[in-house]
Amino acid sequence: MGVNQIIGIALLVVGAILLYFGYQSSQALDEQVFETFTGRFTDSTIWLFILGAASAVVGVALLFFKR
Repeated sequence: MGVNQIIGIALLVVGAILLYFGYQSSQALDEQVFETFTGRFTDSTIWLFILGAASAVVGVALLFFKR
């Protein structure tokens, strides 16, 4: 197993964890109230989703694409 594959797995796991925390944050009562009145999630929740998705995509790319 190469270094790129190990990094890819680590990024994929980190991305999944960040997406999980983003989902949990979006389901919280205060987040639901904020979204009801503003029509969007808080910045911290949005960043969890963005960073989680980006990390997961880069992790998958490192796993499946060779140099």
